[in-house]
Amino acid sequence: MSGFSPDWLALREPADHAARNPELLSAVGAYFAGRHSLTIVDLGSGAGSNLRGSYSTLPNRQHWTLVDHDEKLLQVARERLAAWADETQEQGEELVLTKGEKIITVDTRQADLNKDLEWILGWQPDLITAAALLDLASKRWLERFAAALASQRLPLYTVLTYDGREKWQPEHATDARVLAAFHHHQHSDKGFGPAVGPNATEISAEAFRKAGFAVSIGESPWLLGEKQRELLLALAEGSAGAVLETGHLDKASVTEWLAARRDSESCMIGHLDLWARPV
Repeated sequence: MSGFSPDWLALREPADHAARNPELLSAVGAYFAGRHSLTIVDLGSGAGSNLRGSYSTLPNRQHWTLVDHDEKLLQVARERLAAWADETQEQGEELVLTKGEKIITVDTRQADLNKDLEWILGWQPDLITAAALLDLASKRWLERFAAALASQRLPLYTVLTYDGREKWQPEHATDARVLAAFHHHQHSDKGFGPAVGPNATEISAEAFRKAGFAVSIGESPWLLGEKQRELLLALAEGSAGAVLETGHLDKASVTEWLAARRDSESCMIGHLDLWARPV
């Protein structure tokens, strides 16, 4: 699986939290209403942003296992969670965080989501979560994922899956060509086989429905403006770099597009959240 830098994850976290679909988040909370405690496994956890974006709607006692292939990111997650919490204690390898009324125990595990998926799900949590992950996976992996969750009747809450929609303002003549090349790059192998990219939510929803799950989907777009200027610029530069890797556009065209995007007033990047539960 391709890695992400701690700086990039920190830069995008406020936009991620603002974009999260509130109706689906509330539905997840309602599903577990009345529970005193909950165990959660977060796949591809990065620096722990998904915990910080989800914890408030879940029961007062939570045990999170953060799973990522990058041990350095897991260490960053521990540091950022400790700084975010009102109080932090270490119990062996676990962190015990107090945040408002919530008591959150955090464990971290380095693992390969391609090789170790069934082993991870065998930990028998109450809930599986993920953020910005499904679009990196292959169709075969997503179908395997749905089957594995179905075999243990584990619900899934996943957020911020890229859906292919982008709207930059002001428009540029090269936007459509750049986006088409970027989508081509999105289908390259990210460690799970050829990635489904913008088709991830549609493919995942079909796989989970066939496996006997009820599925709800909600929009969670990034809405970036002047207050998110640093993220907007980083996004444009990252997109330009990916497009150049495809060879679909010449360097001059991409450079011209990037120059225009550095002066963009706003940008909408489409994402979808998904809540799948066994019925």
